[in-house]
Amino acid sequence: MRVVAKFGGTSLGSGDRIERAADSVASAVAAGHEIAVVASAMGSTTDELLDDITFETDDADRAEIVSMGERTSVRMLKAALSVRDVDAVFLEPGHPDWPVVTDERGEVDVAETKRRARKIAARLDGVVPIITGFLAEDHEGNVTTLGRGGSDTTAVMLGNYMDADEVVIVTDVEGVMTGDPRVVEGARNVGQITVDELRNLSFRGAEVVAPSALSYKDEGLDVRVVHYQHGDLLRGGTRIEGEFESLIDMREEPLACLTIAGRAIRNRPGILSELSNALRAEEINIDAVASGMDSVTFYVDVDVAETAEALLHESVVTDEALSSVTVADPIAVIRVTGGELPNQSGVIQEIIAPIADAGINIIDLITSATSVAVFVDWDDREEALEIVQGRFD
Repeated sequence: MRVVAKFGGTSLGSGDRIERAADSVASAVAAGHEIAVVASAMGSTTDELLDDITFETDDADRAEIVSMGERTSVRMLKAALSVRDVDAVFLEPGHPDWPVVTDERGEVDVAETKRRARKIAARLDGVVPIITGFLAEDHEGNVTTLGRGGSDTTAVMLGNYMDADEVVIVTDVEGVMTGDPRVVEGARNVGQITVDELRNLSFRGAEVVAPSALSYKDEGLDVRVVHYQHGDLLRGGTRIEGEFESLIDMREEPLACLTIAGRAIRNRPGILSELSNALRAEEINIDAVASGMDSVTFYVDVDVAETAEALLHESVVTDEALSSVTVADPIAVIRVTGGELPNQSGVIQEIIAPIADAGINIIDLITSATSVAVFVDWDDREEALEIVQGRFD
């Protein structure tokens, strides 16, 4: 197998842990696998360096300073591998074989980075490159960075461009857990999870794999997250499946919008559960839910709208906190999802502004970490879809 192994700061946080990392790489090489390593700064070195920059500095000097953590890590790992008779070479910005290049906008130069990554891949047989994560180099040779979580991005990006079979993220967790083990009892490892699921969790606080890294994962590249204590790069952990595709989709069938108004709904524990359970009893699927200060809105298929309204009305007349239920239909929904969507500043405004400029009323807007759903009148659906498609073409 060809494997890119990324060692996070915690997994390189001490001499003992560096030795453990070197042992796992040496074992994989001895088993006949081609291994490339991406190394983060040891422990919390980067944060400490950033904290020490208490003076005015330009971006170039700042990048040079914070690069020292990764530069130290790759030298430590190279030395540990050398005493294990592994032929290793460390690569950092300025090295003739350095792979990650950014353009004048600070974004990855895909064509040039692919070309350089493939050159490294062609020489993997018998040699282990140890590459500084997080760092990049522009066309003038200046050090740049890939932002927070940049080492994950380096690893998955190079795994993709080097035609690796697998990227292994070595970190201080057992993989993706069913819950935070520091908070909940009985949290267990999830054997596999989709890219879509993990990106949503990542943008909502799960510190497993940086969201920016997952946009480089394609269907043919396996990604696993393993604990540094396992000592085996090729087994265990959580496998991340699939790829995050950009998609603009309009629901083929119309929806009905049912809105329940009531005093202080936002302060009523369990109100969403009570209302949705009323629909569940008749096996009515809820396509989407939106909540306001004093209202809750459910979107359901038009052909079950009357039944849904009757069920919700029963809840209204038996609950003093609820005032009324109303129905509007037919309604169309256009959903936009994309691997880079959360990283685009102002993207929601860019979606809805042209729709408003066309005189189309937006009934509702529901956003998640990785998607935007726009609800419009059914008669406006084709024009709204064309506008949204034009934004992303």
